[in-house]
Amino acid sequence: MTDAVIRPARLDDAAALGALGRQTFVDTFVTGFGIPYPVEDLEAFLDASFSPEATAKKMQEPGSGWWVAEGPDGRLLAFANTGPNTLPHPDGRASHAELRRLYVSKDAQGMGLGTRLLELALDWMQTHTDGPLWIGVWSGNEKAQKLYAAYGFEKAGEYDYPVGRWVDHEFILRRD
Repeated sequence: MTDAVIRPARLDDAAALGALGRQTFVDTFVTGFGIPYPVEDLEAFLDASFSPEATAKKMQEPGSGWWVAEGPDGRLLAFANTGPNTLPHPDGRASHAELRRLYVSKDAQGMGLGTRLLELALDWMQTHTDGPLWIGVWSGNEKAQKLYAAYGFEKAGEYDYPVGRWVDHEFILRRD
C-alpha cells in the first residue's frame, strides 16, 4: 500500500476520519500501551473526540489544516491535523501552530505515511505561525518523542490531559 495518496481532508471524510481516530487511539493507548482507562471515561472521550459531528466541527475550525493518507481502495489509513496552539505553556499563543494529531492505523504502520504526513503538516505549520511550533505527546510514547526530536522538537513543559476523569501526563514539545 505504498501507493497511498496524501491529500487534503474533505468535510465528507469526517465520519471515516472519526472512525480512524477512534480505532487508532484504542489501538495505540489501550491495546498498545495498556493504559487502563475506565470504560465510561474512555467511551465518553472517544465519542466527544471522534464522532462524525465532532470531527466535522474540528475540520471547520479557522486556522486548522487536515491531511489524509488514502489507500487505493479509498480507505483512510492515516491523518494529521494542525491548528492554532492550545497547549498550556506560558510562551504559547493561539497564533502559533500546533500539531494536534498524527494518527496512523495499525495496519498501515511502517509504510512511511506518518513521516510523509508529519513533513507536510510541519511545512504547513511553518507558514501559518508567528512563533514556535508546538506538539503535545503522551509522556510514555517514547517512539513519538524520538520522531519529533529528529525534527527539532524539544521538551518545553508538561501538562495533564484529561480522558474523562482519567488524566494522562503529557509533554509539551516546542520547535523554534
